[in-house]
Amino acid sequence: MVVLGLVSILYAGVWLASRAPAIVSAPEISTSPAALPFYAFFSFLRMLAAYILSVAFTLVYGRAASQNRRAEKIMMPILDILQSVPILSFLPVVVLALRAILPQGIAAELSSVVLIFTSQVWNMTFAWYQSLNTIPKDLSEAAAVNNLTKWHRFTLLEFPFGTISFIWNSMMSWAGGWFFLMAAEIFTVGDKDFRLPGLGSFLHEASDKGDFTAIVQGVVTLVLMIVILDQLVWRPLLAWSDKFKLEMTTGAEPPKSWFYSLLKNSNLVKWFDNRVLKPLISRADKKISRRSTPIEIHSEPGKGGIIGKVVPVAVIGLILFGISSGAVMLSNLTLSEWSGVFEGLVMTFLRVFVTLLIAFLWTVPVGVLIATNRKAAEVLQPLVQILAAVPATALFPVVLLFFLSLPFGMNLASILLMLMGTQWYILFNVIAGASAIPTDLKNTATLLHLKGFKKWRMLILPALFPYLITGAIAAGGGAWNASVVAEFVSFNGKTVVTGGIGATISQATAEGNFPLLLAATLIMVVTVALINRTVWRRLYNLAEDRFRID
Repeated sequence: MVVLGLVSILYAGVWLASRAPAIVSAPEISTSPAALPFYAFFSFLRMLAAYILSVAFTLVYGRAASQNRRAEKIMMPILDILQSVPILSFLPVVVLALRAILPQGIAAELSSVVLIFTSQVWNMTFAWYQSLNTIPKDLSEAAAVNNLTKWHRFTLLEFPFGTISFIWNSMMSWAGGWFFLMAAEIFTVGDKDFRLPGLGSFLHEASDKGDFTAIVQGVVTLVLMIVILDQLVWRPLLAWSDKFKLEMTTGAEPPKSWFYSLLKNSNLVKWFDNRVLKPLISRADKKISRRSTPIEIHSEPGKGGIIGKVVPVAVIGLILFGISSGAVMLSNLTLSEWSGVFEGLVMTFLRVFVTLLIAFLWTVPVGVLIATNRKAAEVLQPLVQILAAVPATALFPVVLLFFLSLPFGMNLASILLMLMGTQWYILFNVIAGASAIPTDLKNTATLLHLKGFKKWRMLILPALFPYLITGAIAAGGGAWNASVVAEFVSFNGKTVVTGGIGATISQATAEGNFPLLLAATLIMVVTVALINRTVWRRLYNLAEDRFRID
């Protein structure tokens, strides 16, 4: 039903997209260094807007799916499918559909925020859902025994328990947003140009002109923004979140942040906290808690009344209409086009498999090292954040020049680009999982003289297992998404293509072939959804049953 509903939504978007204005012009993108501060500011605002939307969606959607088992049967398949939708193939539909009903500037800005949102939100939602489902049962029962309201359960149990994973996945989401920022700011289809002034469009313009000086200036600006955010936002949050570790003893080396220490010891901040912030939070807490009801350990979902009966009928009617309309559009495809889609699917599947295998081999040991060794973390953590945030699509044309001289060069290059865009999902989840291992369990392992492979088998891997599955789901969807830009590359007026469903989607987008775009997108979505349900979902259930800390 979810897949069929997606067919209807895609068809509605395509129908609107076909009615967008015929010719659209966009402002010229300057590669002057003087434009960089303004472009960086515009890009930051788009990233921030998308992140705020991602946080709101994550907290509401993930909690609803976790609390209501009946709703979960629909909500989690929807999440599986949405995170597997190749956002770069859906972008033309979103942009052109918005352009059909909104002015060009607003449509372009909204579509860029939507694209960045879809690159940030899924791993955050999966991580939040995983945290809620692995809360120790004794803590959940204690919350019920103490008659906590739903609001107090959220503020005193759920969010504190999931804070470490939430922050690390927020960092990954922000880095993933940079990866797709370029595509969000340089979108064109046919004679329609929706470019936006920003850091991503600056890097693309410099790369397209072969202006290596401008590329370096853009990358340096991006790295500077990453370092500033790391020092003023993410490191303080990590230092603050250490107090939420579920353990009976205090960690020997808590994470440190000079800015967090500065804020913590500042008299001005203490005055603001005591006189302004705490009273506001207290008032809001009292108002919300009055309207919140106590939680129940075992609750049955309601029947839904007349609305619960009418809405499904209306939704089913719309789905049936969308299916019939989408089927008419798909019937325009020839047998050779369908054959090409399925051949590309197999080739992209093999690249995704190799990409995930390589990612697992290096991210697990490095992630554990960063989480358990403070000296290594001080060096590697900022480096990892910078590498994860640098948009590979900006540097890929330069790297591609080297690979094209090698046998199977384009295949190797496409795997490299997919790896650069997806390995960080696994790495950041491994760091979050290793950081959340209770110190008392580490001390117990030391007392039992667990070392080497035995320690990994009995402590580290079981503790990491839920986080590995969360990272793998996000990385798998990201790898399929990245195939759209990895298998079809344009630079310096040249186009380099390798066989794959990502290349099919890119070519259909460039040519405005909406039936082929719809077919390739649906085949990719169904494939990723099947993989998630048959492989990752079963492992997710195993993690929930066997590897929670109880």
